[in-house]
Amino acid sequence: MTTDTTERGLERLICQALTGDPCDPPASGTIGEPACTDGGSGWSPGNHHDYNREHCLDLVQLRSFLHTTQPEAAPALRLDEDCPTRHKFLARLQGEVAKRGVIEVLRHGIKHGSHHLQLFCGTPSPRNQTAQRRFRQNRFTVTRQLRYSLDEGRRALDLVLFINGLPVFTFELKNRLTRQTFEDAIAQYRRDRNPRESLFQFGRCVAHFAVDENQVYFCTHLRGEVSRFLPFNRGWNGGSGNPPNPDGLKTDYLWHDVLCRQSVAAILESYAQVAPSRTGNAGQGRSVQIWPRYHQLDVVRRLLADARQHGAGRRYLIQHSAGSGKSYSIAWLAHQLIPLEQDDKLIFDSVIVVTDRRILDQQIRDTIRQYAQVRATVAHAEGAGDLRRFIAQGKKIIISTIQKFPFILEEIDNRQRGRRFAIIIDEAHSSQGGSASAAMAQALGETEEETGEDRINRLMASRRLLPNASYYAFTATPKNRTLEIFGNPEPQGDGARYAIGRSMSTA
Repeated sequence: MTTDTTERGLERLICQALTGDPCDPPASGTIGEPACTDGGSGWSPGNHHDYNREHCLDLVQLRSFLHTTQPEAAPALRLDEDCPTRHKFLARLQGEVAKRGVIEVLRHGIKHGSHHLQLFCGTPSPRNQTAQRRFRQNRFTVTRQLRYSLDEGRRALDLVLFINGLPVFTFELKNRLTRQTFEDAIAQYRRDRNPRESLFQFGRCVAHFAVDENQVYFCTHLRGEVSRFLPFNRGWNGGSGNPPNPDGLKTDYLWHDVLCRQSVAAILESYAQVAPSRTGNAGQGRSVQIWPRYHQLDVVRRLLADARQHGAGRRYLIQHSAGSGKSYSIAWLAHQLIPLEQDDKLIFDSVIVVTDRRILDQQIRDTIRQYAQVRATVAHAEGAGDLRRFIAQGKKIIISTIQKFPFILEEIDNRQRGRRFAIIIDEAHSSQGGSASAAMAQALGETEEETGEDRINRLMASRRLLPNASYYAFTATPKNRTLEIFGNPEPQGDGARYAIGRSMSTA
């Protein structure tokens, strides 16, 4: 069957995948209670008539969520009436989103009067039936042709995705039949979407997507002509773009995999964040809003899945190019390894990050603070005594330097055989010389004359790679032979290439 790839056809295709319904815009009326669909990825159709342009939210969905999940507090807000009480609450909610961003508001809710209002029910653990029921009460909705502007103009976005009435993603879709591509969608965002409009202000939405049949790009902060769009592509043949898809469009991984209900919830809880700008040129508050690129999301998820399946005692080499967000990938991996379980037991007692970069230390600290579901503390080991003490105390995430790597191995080998560790090594196998490389070589029982390739190959068979530890080595410059030894090389995407390692040999 031929796929309709006109803009309207692409809208309907995405909606059908997400909701099981084409979500054709109704002429009038409200959706109210979205119909539950058996198909799709857990979303429901929305209605552009329910959108409150002044406060940038779907009032019907917000009201329904609050009445369902917090029936003791919702009536006091009087959301069914056009009255001062409702206006006061909506103004409060809008102010909190403007101040803290929609990510923070969804995670932690808002305080209004005597009530603390939850605006999102988090991802449940597999055995928590109550939490699973509450998660199902979230209202994930898709609205087509959303007219967003207060000036009553006819400007409309192709798609907007809402969670409990709060907008989180906008989409501009293009197609080859009209000789337009994602680049035209980017130009439309830069030229026609006024960043002063409330919906496009910093922190109001999580990401804005420019999509065609072949490629996906996104932006987290619209700033007119200087809006920065990054690729969200899988990579193909060692370069950019996406591989051919015999079952559909090249970009359908976006709506089939990334945007399914559970995936979006996990990204909002464990990846998306507002962070201080490193350059100071990010705009409002000198902050940047972070949404993971595809290669970052994919590599962290696959590493977590492999650890969940096989437990501790594995080794991994991750090729992650400089400038492609390696620091965030390491931080996201570190904090998500802590709560990881196998057979109802934690897989790792502690995560040790080995690096010589102070910026990574601070970035991990800043990242961890944003995730309430991880009750981990981050400790920086300045010396060998600090390192031993933090390991003995059971600190969840410990950051140390490459020079301390011998003490890490000694402590784990001699005193901590009954505990399990994840060791993340930043630039562990780079070709740079100096004291750091010498310390790593000494720790692995190698000589400085060995080449980087020899060092890695010896590392694979070294008895010093302990069975109660998994090793995650991030680098931008692995040797081809090293990639072959560690696992099956994957096509390089927009900045990352990785190989899932084989199980280490045990003593």
